[in-house]
Amino acid sequence: MAREKRAAYRDQTYWGRPVPGFGPSDARLLIVGLAPAAHGANRTGRMFTGDRSGDVLYAALHAVGLANQPTSVDRDDGLELHGVRITAPVHCAPPANKPTPAERDECRHWLDDEIELLRPTLRAVVVLGAFGWQALLPVLADHGWPVPRPRPRFGHGAHALLGDLHLFGSYHVSQQNTFTGRLTPAMIESVLADAGRAAGLPVT
Repeated sequence: MAREKRAAYRDQTYWGRPVPGFGPSDARLLIVGLAPAAHGANRTGRMFTGDRSGDVLYAALHAVGLANQPTSVDRDDGLELHGVRITAPVHCAPPANKPTPAERDECRHWLDDEIELLRPTLRAVVVLGAFGWQALLPVLADHGWPVPRPRPRFGHGAHALLGDLHLFGSYHVSQQNTFTGRLTPAMIESVLADAGRAAGLPVT
């Protein structure tokens, strides 16, 4: 994907490798996305950076007081998250922007490692989309959080309590959702604010 550059970025060197999580290692709130965009995180090397989805997400995080600025254009732009970390179940840009279960399973060790890293401090998770929701639940169970049967169902505004961990669902911040009005800035801001409060973070 890094070799097939978009014309606007033809002079840039793409990251073109697995994209690591972004944010403090003692975060109280985790945001779980989908996968790096081919010309966004795959280009810049930072989750949700350099594409329209990131524009929506970081503007919302800033609006509720969980980021120091509303934009994210490259790794050196000064963006800082307050008590929040961002990851994804798939860490390489998938063909056609559609990750498969096989890719999810291949990348699972990344999610395992991040959950283990955050285990002492993590109090809330926001999952952007059903794919991430389905990928995350077995990982949470394997790390000691009680996942009920039947498993909590994904939906925008879904909320489940797994022991001491609050799990929230939101539609993904993709253009397919934001351009059609299925997901508005107010909707994502509301979920992030609720999750921030559940995590014990100061939100506005």
